[in-house]
Amino acid sequence: MTKIPYGQLGIIALESCKDLGNKIDHYLLEKRKGTDSDLSTYLISVEEIRFSNGEGKIILEETVRGKDIYILCDIGNYSCTYEMFGFTNHKGPDDHFQDIKRILSAIGGKARRITVIMPLLVASRQHKRKRRESLDCAIALQELERLGVEDILTFDAHDPTVQNAIPMISFDNLYPTYEIVKSLIREEEDFLACRSNMLVISPDTGAMDRAIYYSSVLGLDIGLFYKRRDYSTIVKGKNPIVQHEYMGRSVEGQNILIVDDMIASGESIFDIAKELKKRNAKKVYVAVSFSLFTEGIEKFNEFYEKGLIDKVYSTNLSYLPDKVKAAPWFKEVDMSKFISKLIDNINYDRSISNLVDATQGIKKLLDEKANS
Repeated sequence: MTKIPYGQLGIIALESCKDLGNKIDHYLLEKRKGTDSDLSTYLISVEEIRFSNGEGKIILEETVRGKDIYILCDIGNYSCTYEMFGFTNHKGPDDHFQDIKRILSAIGGKARRITVIMPLLVASRQHKRKRRESLDCAIALQELERLGVEDILTFDAHDPTVQNAIPMISFDNLYPTYEIVKSLIREEEDFLACRSNMLVISPDTGAMDRAIYYSSVLGLDIGLFYKRRDYSTIVKGKNPIVQHEYMGRSVEGQNILIVDDMIASGESIFDIAKELKKRNAKKVYVAVSFSLFTEGIEKFNEFYEKGLIDKVYSTNLSYLPDKVKAAPWFKEVDMSKFISKLIDNINYDRSISNLVDATQGIKKLLDEKANS
């Protein structure tokens, strides 16, 4: 029995996600050569306009009536700019999220189904209330639901339980683990050469579930750093870290894989790398889903030159400056083919379980490496 798509596929890649959108479009065209041979692209053209006072609007340049629409937006892309009162402004997460709402307004209920693919979940670190503070992530998700979004796809959400704010629509939290492990195996010849000489390290208690998964599928022991904070003061919106304390077996002579959801400023990674080298760790690899580098990459260059960090593996799910991609200590992990598979499956209403759970895929990779 031949499956038919839920609706004609259409992809709207906002300015923040053009490069990723073009790659996804390429893979989808390759995959569907036999079925959509008359199409040259799945991308729907839009015009993003900014007026001189900073107000914006988005115009759809072709019809989306009856289509199965996928909106791509990178809320972390600070390279997008606009002019306001003669000044050049860089778009922040709030600007990008407003653009998603603008495109939903432009669609105006004409699409058959709308899926938002937001790899870096908006306000994902504002997911719980400790004092009199806003719950930005929950509010944003509820706004998308009210505007007609039926499915939200994101990656490595800071706290996936934030989906409780929108229990009546689909919310899929995915992980780039398979692609990162595949890249590590291809790039590092001695990766997993001797499992007894390698450790997975969680940089804090919040990343422990992720570290346990890596250690389980790779068959490695695990260690944990936990953060002692000064709760009497607040610096840049958070309690400063006083000390990173280590729990686990000796790291002496061990290759280390630090796993986390993101690098923001990188300070935690720097502190942990120094602590590991003090304990005579061998190589130090870092694997993260997102690299924001909010305070630049100069210190990463310094740590690489001093031999404190060997390589950082991170995805192209959020914006990466060219100088980061060109750095000798950085390896970009391309996620466009994976997302194209997600879109293809969802458009045909097929299960994405095999893409959500990477365990079998990683085991196959490890078997192939062992037999090579």
